[in-house]
Amino acid sequence: MPEVIFSGPEGRLEGRYEAGKGDNPPIALVLHSDPQFGSNMNHKVCYYLYHSFKRRGFSVLRFNFRGVGRSQGTFDDGIGELSDAAAALDWLQSHNRDASSCWVAGYSFGAWISMQLLMRRPEIQGFLSVSPPANLYDFSFLAPCPSSGQIIQGTADTVVSEPAVQKLVDKLKTQKGITIQYDKVEGADHLYVDNHGPLVQVVDKYLTARLGY
Repeated sequence: MPEVIFSGPEGRLEGRYEAGKGDNPPIALVLHSDPQFGSNMNHKVCYYLYHSFKRRGFSVLRFNFRGVGRSQGTFDDGIGELSDAAAALDWLQSHNRDASSCWVAGYSFGAWISMQLLMRRPEIQGFLSVSPPANLYDFSFLAPCPSSGQIIQGTADTVVSEPAVQKLVDKLKTQKGITIQYDKVEGADHLYVDNHGPLVQVVDKYLTARLGY
């Protein structure tokens, strides 16, 4: 899995990149959870999201936000991290100029950042949002949500409130022109300890339904 270093707003950003298969493969960007709690691009949830896209021939990139691992800069309460994500997508697109489609996936804090990126980049056609922290951050910017996607939540999560995620899903489902798939992983905590298998299953089922393979 090739290591890459690319330029971000505050210096270099460290990532892992896998080129896709065939001509004009689709692209996907994977964003990790809150750096303040020690998360990075190698968190198991991000690792499995990355490989779900890789198995389908995507060119896929995951990276460390500023101040994490070998990425330069310091935590910026989501403002700078959104700029990091935009720079990462720019880099991914520069290496896949004729990509057939563009997806973004995020876990927890990364889900919040990914949904903001979705609002700013009309080329993003699909998203995976794992444990979006709807009780901790404001998601009202999704007005309207521009793309269809999947939201996943663990039923035993004590960090992200399942009722808050359900409320977000219900709001998004009222919109016309998009489809939101909401899947719950029974018994899963915020880290999906002992539930990575069920998480991968719901992700793979959704991607197969959306992509047709």
